[in-house]
Amino acid sequence: MTSTRKTAKRTETFTEEERAAMKERAQEVKASARRGARADKAAEEEAAVVAKIAEMQESDRVMAERIHAVVKASAPGLAPKLWYGMPAYAKDGKVVCFFQSAQKFNARYATFGFNDKADLDEGTMWPTAFALTRLTAADEARIGELVKRAAG
Repeated sequence: MTSTRKTAKRTETFTEEERAAMKERAQEVKASARRGARADKAAEEEAAVVAKIAEMQESDRVMAERIHAVVKASAPGLAPKLWYGMPAYAKDGKVVCFFQSAQKFNARYATFGFNDKADLDEGTMWPTAFALTRLTAADEARIGELVKRAAG
């Protein structure tokens, strides 16, 4: 197989949006490695999250701003950071939860999800992601409770 055919075959595996997200992640890792002191790094990473939220379309931006506030209030020990170009919140450098805008992957709804580092285990099956079309006060309260548990 020629390298051209291999390349063509590989690019069919991921959508343009997924490839863009992977490129964003690589840039995030490089930027993080260049940052200095821990306090400076944390401030820069939160500023990057806030800037990414500001770039979102209005409906996603409103939800992302509320989720950012809820996560910070519910689990102040989680550190905001970008993860594949999405706002995420980490504990000890490992992403616990994240917000994915609908626009990110041309989806019909935004997603708030949890990674395996989240302490949400309930029996043999539990949800790890939630579709969001808008946020109510009850939704925010539920997200706050889940984030608090996830941060353990």
